[in-house]
Amino acid sequence: MLGNYNKKKKVCLLSTFAPRKCGIAVFTRDLVDHLDLLGELAPAKVIAVTKESALDQYGHEVFWRIRKGEEEDYVHAAVKINSSNFDLVNIQHEFGIFGGKFGSHLLSFLTKIEKPVVTSLHTVQPDFDPEALGVLKEIISLSESVVVTGRTAADILEGYGVPTEKVKVIQHGCPDVPFTSSSFFKPSLNLTGRSVLCTFGLISRGKGIEYAIQALPSIIAEHPEVLYLVIGETHPEVKISEDENYRRYLVKLVEELELQNHVEFHNRFIPKPELIRFLQATDVYITPYLGKNQISSGTLIYALGTGRAVVSTPYLHAQEVLANGRGLFCEFKDPSSIANAVNKLLDNNCLKSEMERKAYEYSRSFTWFEVAKKYAELFKQVINDKEEVECIEISARNA
Repeated sequence: MLGNYNKKKKVCLLSTFAPRKCGIAVFTRDLVDHLDLLGELAPAKVIAVTKESALDQYGHEVFWRIRKGEEEDYVHAAVKINSSNFDLVNIQHEFGIFGGKFGSHLLSFLTKIEKPVVTSLHTVQPDFDPEALGVLKEIISLSESVVVTGRTAADILEGYGVPTEKVKVIQHGCPDVPFTSSSFFKPSLNLTGRSVLCTFGLISRGKGIEYAIQALPSIIAEHPEVLYLVIGETHPEVKISEDENYRRYLVKLVEELELQNHVEFHNRFIPKPELIRFLQATDVYITPYLGKNQISSGTLIYALGTGRAVVSTPYLHAQEVLANGRGLFCEFKDPSSIANAVNKLLDNNCLKSEMERKAYEYSRSFTWFEVAKKYAELFKQVINDKEEVECIEISARNA
């Protein structure tokens, strides 16, 4: 085994994957791309978790598929990997993307897999349902290491009795773009002369966008040039459960408040280069989310990565990354609080500029290349530790 240390290690990621419209799929796409560009490992491959009826056309990275609700697919995937030359499996975990109650089908994979596993946990809460917590603890026990995106999540796991040495904090990645004034990007997007507010991501009721819309009359009274961009299509799972009811509600709210000249909906899944341009043209990014225990927000991280001033409700992830003057907080479900925070930034360019600088400097430690480096380092360490243990066991048997 030790003779293989100089050979590039081969990693497989188990996750949803682009072109599926899902935050975890986008995360995994970015991670795979930057791991490959980094070049410290062999080109990464993916086992894509799909819906039973999905016809997604995947690229060369995907070599196997698991149908979400078919438990035997998880077992077959484990057998496939066991017979392969993969050195490690990285699971990108979110309860809803795996089949079974609280994603319990994943345990059928984990109990069969013989390769070392690193699991990235995108949802960690202090108030888990006991059954969900039971599934999570078993996932953790069957993994050599787990990754979380912030110190808050690591502290929650420690409270659940997870050994601290098993938990690695690696932030959600962000684009590596220059620090530039929003005015530079506005002309190309026909936004010249507007103070741009923005919220992006897959749309659902948990985003709290109605409270930002309700804040606009108070903002416009002081800043009539304001335009609020709501970028992103309705979450696919929301479409299944309630069609476009939430979006229709938001559109009707804009009409009732006569804000048609101050709100634009971009109802589509926007390609990353275009999304980044919108963020770069933004003056204040808003995350009025309702979930107090949310411990990861890729949209918030992208706003920081482009050096934008942020107004946010104080959910757990926001409290961590917006500390030390990197953002302003507003109350949950409180339009007047949102308006006060936005107006404070638009009224005080020095405060806004200082916040933008702090946000951008903070984000340099988790650009996608930095995140890929940290993942590659962890993967290689886990693989090497596993190989050393196997060598010791072989030596002991032959003694």
